[in-house]
Amino acid sequence: MGVPPEAPAVTFAQVSLLVAILAEVVATTALKASEGFTRPWPALLVVVGYGVSFYSLSLTMRSIPLGLVYAIWSGLGLLLITLAGWLLWGQRLDPPALVGMGLIVAGVIVINLSGQAH
Repeated sequence: MGVPPEAPAVTFAQVSLLVAILAEVVATTALKASEGFTRPWPALLVVVGYGVSFYSLSLTMRSIPLGLVYAIWSGLGLLLITLAGWLLWGQRLDPPALVGMGLIVAGVIVINLSGQAH
């Protein structure tokens, strides 16, 4: 019986990327709720959320290549924002939109598996 291989450690850059994605999703969702920056609390959340997102993104780019970071950030951000639109505002997702989102996920997976990820 051998020792099972250890799972790869989660890096600071990966955590920073996750924070960047989630903060961007919160900020973009709050942007709709701010109703054109006429509601102060959602508007404040927009500014803070985008600030946290871009700062975290800059930390991520210290050790993960730009193309990979941007592909993951924009792809997963788009998926999560679309999910928020569906859950919070009843946005309808037609079959072409679902296929497109599936292709985005596939693209992010391919990029992660490619040599660019290393």
